[in-house]
Amino acid sequence: MNTNTTAMNPALLNAFGAEIEAVKQRALADRGERDARYIKKLVKIHHLLTIGARLSIFASLLFLPASLFGFSIALSIASWPLFWLLFSAGSIGLGIAKILDNMEIGHNIIHGQYDWMGDPRFHSRHYDWDTNCPGDQWAYSHNYEHHTYTNILDKDRDIGYGILRMDPAQKWHPAYLANPIFATLLMLFFDMGVALHGVEIDSLRSGRKTFKDVWPELKLSLRKTAQIWGKDFILYPLLAGPLFPVVLAANVSASVIRNIWSFSIIFCGHFPDGVHSFTEASCENESRGRWYYRQLLGSANLTGGKLFHVMSGNLSHQIEHHLFPDVPAHRYAEMSVEVRQICEKYGLPYNTGPLYSQYATVWVKIFRLALPPRNPTAPQAA
Repeated sequence: MNTNTTAMNPALLNAFGAEIEAVKQRALADRGERDARYIKKLVKIHHLLTIGARLSIFASLLFLPASLFGFSIALSIASWPLFWLLFSAGSIGLGIAKILDNMEIGHNIIHGQYDWMGDPRFHSRHYDWDTNCPGDQWAYSHNYEHHTYTNILDKDRDIGYGILRMDPAQKWHPAYLANPIFATLLMLFFDMGVALHGVEIDSLRSGRKTFKDVWPELKLSLRKTAQIWGKDFILYPLLAGPLFPVVLAANVSASVIRNIWSFSIIFCGHFPDGVHSFTEASCENESRGRWYYRQLLGSANLTGGKLFHVMSGNLSHQIEHHLFPDVPAHRYAEMSVEVRQICEKYGLPYNTGPLYSQYATVWVKIFRLALPPRNPTAPQAA
């Protein structure tokens, strides 16, 4: 992350904040049937995709190489393509369904973007998403901690998630030589990483909390994990009888697909080149305009088409999400036009780029920050 070097006087900050706030208020005032139709339609698509994907996985079992069941080699060869087609379609489809549930549906509902509808199915306090972290724990660690203290060193626990060095101002330790390994493991098991992050498991290592302190929240997280794993890794595979391992492999593949995609989108929104970090001192007595300014400089966007934005949970508009976390996310694309114009007006950077380039800078940073700093005494955050 870059040192926060862009300076604005209080009058300009207030003016900038007022214009950003006006964009938000116009969007909130316009909420209505269009937004309700959108989220209801998306939930239906998610349900249909989940059902279709699971049926495809089970249908693939009918085409397992016939030689396994005593049929001819010729029939066995003919059945291979159908098996892999249905197995792959089901695994990928289930992975996409999990992505939709976690990112465009669950994440945004838990932010309260649809509380105004008055429908318990879409209310932040009632929605139960398909991942290991309980919604109320996510609401605290993400909605409150991360969105309040975005990129403030030693306050925003999302900077490195307690295991990675993602900012040069983080004190280097030999353990960070494994930065790329830890990042890869976090990517593959992101659902578990988020769940453990939610219970502040890293506080045990730092000594801020004892096991007794974290146990109540850890117990809830383990219970939710047991529900998810019991469904995906025990119940559905058991329905396949002796072909249990095949269905298990499909469900594990779907979870890994979701984890890799979620990790990639989230890290591209927070850690590519050009993203700024801040010290606690620089954020004391922060005005609303200064808060908007910090959210802008502490986030980055991804360019892409409508389908890409939906699949990213509209976190491809991470800047707009941090400016307007309680506005329905499908509006971010249209709001981004105004936000970018306001940034240009005030001479502020608007960090955006394609997935491949932003992601490349993230991994370069992961490898670079694994090494000790060349000049350990240099100040690195403002």
